[in-house]
This record gives sequence, structure tokens and C-alpha cells, in this order.
Amino acid sequence: MLGSALLMFAGGLQALLIAVRGAQEGFSITGMGLIGSGWSVGFIAGTLLVPRMVGRVGHIRAFSVMASIASMVILINLVVIDQIAWVVLRAFSGFCFAGAAMIVESWLNEVTDSPRRGTVFGAYMMANLGAATAGQLSLSVSGVAGYLPFVIGAAAFSLAVLPTALSVSPQPRPLVRARLDVWLLYRTSPIAAIAAFAVGLTGGAFGAMAPVFAVRSGFQPQTIVYLMSLAIVAGALAQLPLGRLSDLTDRRVVLIAITLLAALAGLAMVAINPGEGILVFVLFGLYGLAANSIYPIAVAHANDHVQDGHFAPVAAGLLLLFGIGLAIGPPVAASAMATFGPVNLFLVTAIVHAALAGAAYLRMRLRAQPEFEERTPYRVIPAGRDTTAQTITLDPRLGEEEPSPPA
Repeated sequence: MLGSALLMFAGGLQALLIAVRGAQEGFSITGMGLIGSGWSVGFIAGTLLVPRMVGRVGHIRAFSVMASIASMVILINLVVIDQIAWVVLRAFSGFCFAGAAMIVESWLNEVTDSPRRGTVFGAYMMANLGAATAGQLSLSVSGVAGYLPFVIGAAAFSLAVLPTALSVSPQPRPLVRARLDVWLLYRTSPIAAIAAFAVGLTGGAFGAMAPVFAVRSGFQPQTIVYLMSLAIVAGALAQLPLGRLSDLTDRRVVLIAITLLAALAGLAMVAINPGEGILVFVLFGLYGLAANSIYPIAVAHANDHVQDGHFAPVAAGLLLLFGIGLAIGPPVAASAMATFGPVNLFLVTAIVHAALAGAAYLRMRLRAQPEFEERTPYRVIPAGRDTTAQTITLDPRLGEEEPSPPA
């Protein structure tokens, strides 16, 4: 838990720092989009390749390598202020973050028995959310100028090594690697697969480019920190009530409602283009509340249709679709922002969210919801950006299923 919290603190700090500092350094909007994509591409590569590395050198050595490289990368970001270099460095960051997170989660899963799985999973999520938010909010104290925030991030990555290196627990089992089975996902839930990709696209666009929009709009760095943190916290707080509501009705109705709310919040941003003030906080809060709640509801809908023994591969496949969307979103948004103005980031998200709502409505006409007694109760889950296939093994819905063997 401690190692994971330190990773998430450093990751939350670094993600926002790179976006704000890059925009302040005069990087082009296109360059900032590619920097956002670099992290996602590296993260996907890490989830696919790190399991083999761990199989060769062991968990502790592999984790130490991941944390050390991540610490070194954020320091190089400070020394080399160049947008092309930052694209490559951001890919290394994503790769190392994925590998380190998978190893921590593997260790946590090793000491978690079935009766405690729900409690541990919930505590793990809360620790990660709190740490990532704290990492972002730390920038309101350190600021984004100078060397201090980069050093704080590097120190947190380095400190994350200690809990694992000093552990006397046995080496965990081999890591689980995500696999994409398109036919299985389609048979299970087409709308969940579409939603995973769409939410990845909008999440990647918003996470990488919203700070750029704010810098180009003249917002103060502290305001940007609070706006981005508000979006995350609002989405986290909304998950449970919206999820419980989806237990009482067709989940696609809830999915359509929150997707349209996200689209309307985006359109309001484009139409009003508010300056630094209370209105932009309201719109960011509404957007985060809706947009960050879509993925968990889509996963819950897929789980209602999943066949015995297929929970893990379906969840892992949805994560990969989400990751692909994360990689595509930033350059798509950057293109719209460069052509039509920074606020048109939210036009991109609004179009994608509206299209997702339409797709969900069409699926409601084609497929009836399962009987209530056949449905799986909603559970709060990570929104997906920092979630690996290894995280799935902690999910209480896995039950007695054996995780997919490493490839």
C-alpha cells in the first residue's frame, strides 16, 4: 500500500507538472498532445512487456529498475526542456509506471485472501486516489517553476522502492498480462467495449490538454491544480451513488444520462469559454463528475453479461481498449485546439460523449437488460488510467476465478 501510494503521488504530480510546465515553456499544442500520447503508449507497452522482465530477474529487481528509471526521467525533464525529448521521456515514464504498479499489485494480491478481497481492494483504491490527488495539490505549494517540483517527484519515485526492497514476504506469482479478445468483448457487451474506447479517448484528451487550455486561457498555476483535482474528486465521489442507481434500473439509462451531462458540460465550456472564476470550477466539477463515472458503469454492464470464467479476460480487454483511446485522445484534441482555439478541447469531448450516448440508446433497442437476479452488484473501481491487468486480480468480482496465465 505504501509503495503504491508513493507511486501514485509521484505520478499525479508528474502528469500535471509536465502538462502545465510544457505549456508555460511555449511548447506547441501539437507537441503537448504527443507528450500526452507518449505516456499512454509507454503504459500499454509496460503492461505487455514487464511480465516477461519480471519472469527473468524477479519482482524486487524489476521494481527497483522501474522506480529508478522513473526517478531519473523526471529529473531529465528538468534538465532537457524540449518537446520532442519530453515525448520520448513521457513514454519511458508510462512504461516504468505500468511496470512498478503491476509489481506492487501482484505483491498485494499475494497476501490477500478471498474474504478480505473487497476490503483490501477498497483500501487500495482510496490510497491511490488520495495519493494521486495529494501529488497534484502539492504543486499548489511548490509551484511549477524552478527545480523543486521535479525533485519532489523524483524523491517520491525513489522512496517507493523501499517498502518492496525491505519486504520479507515470498516472491509473488508471475504477473498477469492483459489480452485483447475482440470477439469475446463483442459477445459480452458491445456498448461496454465502445464506452471503454470512448472514455479513454476523452480521458486522454482532458488529462493531457485541459491544463494546456487553462495555461493558454491565462489561468494561474494554483487555479489549474485545483481545477484538475476537482474533476478527479468529483468523479470519485459520484461513483458510488451513480453505481447504486444503476443497480436499480437499466445501467444503460444511467450511462446515457451521465454521458449527456458530460457532453453538455463540454458544450457549455465552448459556448461560454469562462475565464478564471467560479463558473469554470462549476463546469469542471460537473464534467469530472460525469466523465469519470462512465467507465465503471460500462464495466458493471459488461459484468452483467459476462459468462463464468471470463471476468478477468473481459476486464483486461476493456483496459486495453481504454489505453488505446488514451493514446489517441491527446493528438486529436490538440489538432482541434490548434485549428479552432484551445477551448475546442471540450468540443472534441462533447462530440465523443454525445456519440457514446447515441450508441448506448441504439443498444437498448437491440438488447434487453438481464434479469435483476442475474446481475452483478455494482462495485466502485478505478477509472482506468492507472489500472493494469494485475489490478483485476484484486477485484472481489473475480471470485474463485483463476487469473489468466501470463503470456
